[in-house]
Amino acid sequence: MLAALEPAFTSGVNTPAPGYVEGPVTSATFVILLLGAASFGDRQDPPQATAQPPSQLRVFLDCQDCFSDYLRSEVTFVDYVRDRAEADVHVLLTDTSTGSGGREYTAAFIGLGRYAAVKHTLKAFTTSDDPDDVVRRQLATMIRVGLLTFVAHDGVPQRLEVDVGLGSEAARPAVVGDRWNNWVFSLRGSASFEGEESSRETQIGGSFSADRITPDWKMTFGLEFDHERERFDIDEDDPFEVERRERELNWLVVKGLGEHWSIGATGDVESSTFENLELSMTASPAIEYNFFPYSAYTRRQMRILYAIGPRIVDYYEETLFAKTEETLTRHELSATFEQRERWGTLDTRVEWSQYLHDLSLSRLEVDGEISWRLARGFSLNAEINASRIRDQLSLPRRGATPEEILLELRELQSGYDYRLSFGATYTFGSIFSSVVNPRFGQ
Repeated sequence: MLAALEPAFTSGVNTPAPGYVEGPVTSATFVILLLGAASFGDRQDPPQATAQPPSQLRVFLDCQDCFSDYLRSEVTFVDYVRDRAEADVHVLLTDTSTGSGGREYTAAFIGLGRYAAVKHTLKAFTTSDDPDDVVRRQLATMIRVGLLTFVAHDGVPQRLEVDVGLGSEAARPAVVGDRWNNWVFSLRGSASFEGEESSRETQIGGSFSADRITPDWKMTFGLEFDHERERFDIDEDDPFEVERRERELNWLVVKGLGEHWSIGATGDVESSTFENLELSMTASPAIEYNFFPYSAYTRRQMRILYAIGPRIVDYYEETLFAKTEETLTRHELSATFEQRERWGTLDTRVEWSQYLHDLSLSRLEVDGEISWRLARGFSLNAEINASRIRDQLSLPRRGATPEEILLELRELQSGYDYRLSFGATYTFGSIFSSVVNPRFGQ
């Protein structure tokens, strides 16, 4: 039996269409009727002599960092399988951050086989103050509610019992006003000290952020600093000391223009000893187009963004181009594609930027990650990060010392960088994965 924990849910519309259709419909009646628990109880009504005992629903739980062990141990009226090909229902669970610092979880329940005509979605919202136990209980409730449709697809099972309740929390009055006007603030600080006989290291850092996110507006402001100092007593008469300082203030303002267009501006103020930047200020108006509706962000996005604006720079040291300060104009074009489907996930981004005073000064960056289920129990994953670099304007004229190279105190000249990684996974054996055994923490 289950006691619900007052999660906020939005239900999608069931559809027999072969493709996924997301159409959120908010309904208090729907929430009150479905919030609760599903379990196979011990009813005394004997089954009909001619009835066949129904097999339990087979579920493939597809998620990352979603308390999967907890969900398997709490939602027990189904069997969990480790391969989608063996499942009756594919539960695709995704999440994203909300404007208040919490999370929005979206569960797509995708029927397979004889349930192929049954598809719907649910949403649950958590706040930044919710502990892990509250979050995982809300997810378990959402999974139970979503699976009821499939359990009762061929008729309500004879031994199925549903207990509905909203708990004592439901009696709280609704919030009628927000004195913070949707603003969320975060403050963080850190310090570390390390040492041994011949070396010492001190690091101090901190950050501050202010965000206001509504359906039509997105405003974010962030301040971050990091200060590191190292001392090496290799030569007691002349100890060697190094220092790294990073400061950055960034901001973003975006106005939504319907399901496909957004306009806004982004910028930053930066100082970095590593990049030879005493002070760098940028501001860039931008426009973005999403080929898919923004409301489908949990499954797929294809965004094209263009930004252009000035950059004012003061350097610590004279650069390779004999500059100690300059004002530049830079534009940027990027394309981002994100998709999460039953066959796996794909995230790619391509960004190209260029300085307008000298068109040869440009940079091309490519990032991609794919996880692909090729066959039962077999999946491939790959990740690539690569850049073609032609815009290192801040490099100092003088060469880097051996100490600066070894300790990474200065940015070095480079025409490109890259990183590739590949992996494959093959799993075989029992198709069921419902049992959770926490002994020895493994």
